[in-house]
Formats: sequence, structure tokens, C-alpha cells
Amino acid sequence: MTDTPHPSADGAPEARYEIRVEGHLGDSLLAAFAGATSECRADGTTALRLPAGDQAALHAALRTVRDLGLTLRCVARYPPGRPTTP
Repeated sequence: MTDTPHPSADGAPEARYEIRVEGHLGDSLLAAFAGATSECRADGTTALRLPAGDQAALHAALRTVRDLGLTLRCVARYPPGRPTTP
């Protein structure tokens, strides 16, 4: 997975949300986060990324974190073109 933001409809990079949860999530848990890309980090967390323009998807992902009983580490919004840190 790369840290390059997905382009918007007009081709410009778009802002994105990152949700980090404790643990490395397996494929069955990741499938619950439709529309998100994921990355398992060396610090034992999983980063889930969503386009920032989609607030409904952000709230749905946060509900899924709650419903699955996952431990939420942080939620961040990254502006267009800014890479996330590992």
C-alpha cells in the first residue's frame, strides 16, 4: 500500500481520514470496512483509510469499530498530498 492519496473525480489528490485500531486485522474483519484501504503497521496497529469527503463512510467505519469491539487508537484527517506517517 502506498501513502499517495486517491485522486478525486477531477484528478487532484483528495484529503482522507485514517482510523487506527489496535491489532492486525485479518481479512474477515477488514471486509467489514467497505470502501477502506488498510495497512498493518509495525507498532501492532491497523490503519484504515477513507476519502475525507465521505463523512457518512467515516461514521459507518467508526460504528463498525465499536460494533466489533476493536480498540480505537486515533482518528486523523490528512490534507491532500500529505503522506501519513508509519
